[in-house]
Amino acid sequence: MKHAHRFYIDGEWSEPSVSKTLEVIDPSTEQPMGTIALGSAPDAEKAVAAARRAFDSFSRTSKEERVELLTRIVTILKRRNDELGDIISREMGAPLAMARAEQAGIGATHFEQTLKAFETFAFDYMQGTTCIKHEPIGVVAMITPWNWPINQIACKVAPALATGCT
Repeated sequence: MKHAHRFYIDGEWSEPSVSKTLEVIDPSTEQPMGTIALGSAPDAEKAVAAARRAFDSFSRTSKEERVELLTRIVTILKRRNDELGDIISREMGAPLAMARAEQAGIGATHFEQTLKAFETFAFDYMQGTTCIKHEPIGVVAMITPWNWPINQIACKVAPALATGCT
């Protein structure tokens, strides 16, 4: 948890607008495993504004560029799988083998399945005399539950990025 006290917004790690933290307890030991920064409305507004600014250019990226991005994310998730699994295990109290194989591993799987669907998805097609056109809609805000953290993030972020949303 290298950057647990900062947020990644607008392409850089930034300090939260308020100095409020939460102690994370390892359920298996009932001891603190670290602290994380808590966000506030100004942090969320800053993130949404950055995503909105990025949308204009990101929404125009080619399908090939987005495939490359998603592929890089898969590579990074797989490379850091054990590290993610270790953190998830300590945060949730899940057995280490399960956290690595299922909890952390599912993130890369969601991105891979999104890639599989995305590579054959037709954004523009004719239906009779009508042209159907799928376009990026804009900034996507996501709320995820605490259980299955990578799963819940990946199954929402991967399709949003694939379709050109920020």
